[in-house]
Amino acid sequence: MPELLAPDTAMGAVTLRVADLDAMTAYYRDAVTLTVLAAEGGRVILGRDATPIVILEHAPELRHASPHEAGLFHTAILFDSEESLAAAVYSVATKAPGTFTGSADHLVSKAFYFTDPEGNGVELYWDRDRSQWSWTHGQIEMATLYLDPNGFLNENLTDRASASVDAADDSRLGTAVVGHVHLSVGDIASARSFYVDKLGFESTAALGDQALFVSAGGYHHHMAMNTWNSKGAGRRQLALGLGQVEITVPTADDLGELSERMRHYGVQSRDDGRSVTFDDPWLNSVRATV
Repeated sequence: MPELLAPDTAMGAVTLRVADLDAMTAYYRDAVTLTVLAAEGGRVILGRDATPIVILEHAPELRHASPHEAGLFHTAILFDSEESLAAAVYSVATKAPGTFTGSADHLVSKAFYFTDPEGNGVELYWDRDRSQWSWTHGQIEMATLYLDPNGFLNENLTDRASASVDAADDSRLGTAVVGHVHLSVGDIASARSFYVDKLGFESTAALGDQALFVSAGGYHHHMAMNTWNSKGAGRRQLALGLGQVEITVPTADDLGELSERMRHYGVQSRDDGRSVTFDDPWLNSVRATV
């Protein structure tokens, strides 16, 4: 039985349970520059082109989770160029300036961090070409170096990029996808056991017992887990915030192998023929689809 996820595995949309659907839709549409792809009842799907990135589900009856509980650390949205990233960063800085929390050069990528109106972390980033990444003993070299946001914008915010900020949805600059998803978990050993040993990601970097980065196919990371705010956290209660993380695999055979592997390891999953859904040790819901 194959023990690893297929190399072309990628991340799909992140579902968030939200209290104020209108405010959250406005933030991801107007500030983050995503497009509303569908809106029905209490559910809004936002993305770029036809690719869903964030799904908002209205759940005003739920409470906000404590910052020390397991759940979402951030959804990381990957842009195809520094120019398109600059347009999005400029848009958030202009339309929701109080939500910026920092920026960093991670050697493999350049990243800007925000917190949405309900406290969910958001990363907007661009990847350097893989030929510029450095690996040592199977681990990716990443760092957190100073990245001046104004310097980045001065260098990359073209007239075309700044004009695109207020453009109609269909003329937004560049493409974007969910590049990776970062979770808050209770402990790294259990995260490794679940996401590497059972689910089939490969470990690409680790910070002792504080953080783990994992990927398929040699990407720097498709998922990460840390205990920075949530060390010792137990299973999640139903709350606002993360509803579901989606992983996309290339073929139906890959999905079948994953389903079989999770069953082999005794992980309870729900298989509807088109997707397989299971919970990690903290009840973060993960859905795998083709």
